[in-house]
Amino acid sequence: MPSWRPYRLPEPGPVSSLLTRVKSKMSIFAHRKARGMLDGEYGSVFKGRSLDFDDLRAYLPGDEVRDIDWKASARHGSPLIKRYVAVRRQTVLLVTDTGRNMAASSLGGEPKTDVAVMALGVVGYLAHRHGDVVGLVCGDETSSRSLPAKAGEAHLERLLREVNDSTALTSPRSSIGEQLSYVARNFGQRMLLFVVADELVPDAGMERLLRRLRAQHEVLWLTVRDAQLAGAQTAALTADRFDVADAGLLPGRLSASDAVIRAYTAAQEQRDAARESVLRRLGIAHVQAGSSHDVMPAVFTLLERHRRGK
Repeated sequence: MPSWRPYRLPEPGPVSSLLTRVKSKMSIFAHRKARGMLDGEYGSVFKGRSLDFDDLRAYLPGDEVRDIDWKASARHGSPLIKRYVAVRRQTVLLVTDTGRNMAASSLGGEPKTDVAVMALGVVGYLAHRHGDVVGLVCGDETSSRSLPAKAGEAHLERLLREVNDSTALTSPRSSIGEQLSYVARNFGQRMLLFVVADELVPDAGMERLLRRLRAQHEVLWLTVRDAQLAGAQTAALTADRFDVADAGLLPGRLSASDAVIRAYTAAQEQRDAARESVLRRLGIAHVQAGSSHDVMPAVFTLLERHRRGK
């Protein structure tokens, strides 16, 4: 499905710390108890990781009952959970598309790049808080590039800045398959792959590639939703739009056409169902986000689905 953007382009905004924005959004969304649950969900991602006991904390809904320290809980008067730290660092690889499709508008109206950066930042910052190292693979249909996995907030800011600054309407077309192939060719160690992509449907070739990656790595997938081309929310709009992939023009008046609305809705539903079917068949947890405001609850849901194997 085409990735659409209003015909007039926005003025560039001021440069600021992308990680600061991410942390601010996390603070607004997650009060103390919710942050503990989010950390717990992240900690469950790596199966069989080597752990050492760290300390105790209060039990929170969603915690594993097997982690309750019953003797300490009896002395304290309320349930306490054993917390552990990893003996060795795990590697989180952020995999995303910086082709021009991601410069289009999201369902919430902001550039899809903003949603992608927020999602990558949230997962990257969770990894940072858990002492894990974070790397990046990004690119378009012509090439992919990687930044090595390291620790620290300065490094994470660099990764987010690379994604943000590389995505433009002048970039080559998007193709997350190119980035996934790059990962398969160049990374041998077991990692957590966090994939952020456009509204694509994996074809047979990509399904085979994902099956190969899924056998070696933990894989999580977040889809950034396209702006709605036609429907109740857009029927009143008359601004022309163009497809960022091939610059095809869609006159704004067509978005009010009942025939266009029906065709668009049917095609979108079919693509959503096909994407979800492929990822479910491969055992890859998947969520969608239409705006940066959706990212925090989407990431929490994604980690929970992965833990439960859904």
